Amino acid sequence: MSTDDRSTEVLDVTAMITDPGTEIIICCGSGGVGKTTMSAALAVRAAELGRRTVVLTIDPARRLAQSLGITDLDNTPQRVTGIDESRGGSLDAMMLDMKRTFDDVVLAHASGDKAQQILENPFYEALSTSFSGTQEYMAMEKLGQLHREAVADGRWDLIVVDTPPARSALDFLDAPEHLSRLLDGRFLKLLLAPTRGPLRLMSAGFSVVLSTMNKVLGSQVLTDVQTFASAFEALFGGFRQRAEQTLTHLQGEHTTFLVVSTAERESLREASYFVDRLTEERMPLAGMIVNRVHSSTVTLSAQRALAMAEELPAESPEAVALTEHAQIAAARDREQAVLERFSASQRAPHRQPIALAQIPHLVSDVYDLTALRRVGGLLAGEGETPGTDVGPAAQE
Repeated sequence: MSTDDRSTEVLDVTAMITDPGTEIIICCGSGGVGKTTMSAALAVRAAELGRRTVVLTIDPARRLAQSLGITDLDNTPQRVTGIDESRGGSLDAMMLDMKRTFDDVVLAHASGDKAQQILENPFYEALSTSFSGTQEYMAMEKLGQLHREAVADGRWDLIVVDTPPARSALDFLDAPEHLSRLLDGRFLKLLLAPTRGPLRLMSAGFSVVLSTMNKVLGSQVLTDVQTFASAFEALFGGFRQRAEQTLTHLQGEHTTFLVVSTAERESLREASYFVDRLTEERMPLAGMIVNRVHSSTVTLSAQRALAMAEELPAESPEAVALTEHAQIAAARDREQAVLERFSASQRAPHRQPIALAQIPHLVSDVYDLTALRRVGGLLAGEGETPGTDVGPAAQE
């Protein structure tokens, strides 16, 4: 990294997770960079430093449950055992189930008969399981619900969110706008027209449209959609209002975002997208975690190591060690060059410098609480024993 006056700031993870003013931490990034591992490690460390923490994954992968020692995560927070709670902290974990979340919202905000009408509607079944955007709506709904519960009864004072491993990870930020479009859209109003107001709404033009829709969709499908829209109309406003409230909170001082990446060119390109998107949305970005960075305490260059190895018997332990070192040194040099270019781009006049935390390439995979504690220590800047930076890395 550059050491000039504009050198990259080091991300102070401990200060972030122990600050009582930090209520929500959202980790985002592309697939395969170790985002779920970082989210879990942050949550474990925060809990063992005294925070009452809940970690929510929107990613349907099971890696979070496995690393926390939970057989199967679901939509209900489960206590993680094995956490050192001597400082007053605790850890719960859960995975978003968009269908269950949707059902819970209907049951909570609709009258008994109306709720049953919605839940039994075939169109609702499709909407709540596979409709585009439903996961984003429900992620915003669940996050808001968790925060309201935390404020109301003090059950948690920190929520860590592990987003899906894709560019669409931030689509939940658009949920309020999408809900507004859906609520105010012509199609919904068209579907509701037969159930509203005087018969003059049933104009000749509408009758033609309705006839066409019947032919395309089938009369029963259209009836199901109209019935659903009529029953669900009153809930749309509540969805939008809660989503807008949650979005406002995400833009506030009690929330922070972390972008997770590796030191590879393509991964950093994706990280730049997340940084730019969060900046455009005026979201509070704390910094970036760069995972699986190669390092070495040996100053021998890759070229020199290979040259020395060639002078020895190919199968000798010394030649093997020198070759392995050359590979590590080459990866280290390549990664540091890419990171320097990335840091330089963030120091451009139109950008804000971004704080970084670098996590070394680990010997073993991260699959339990002990390994998560180790990663948490690395996030906090605690050193590693030399020579532990070779081997398989923590995956998503």
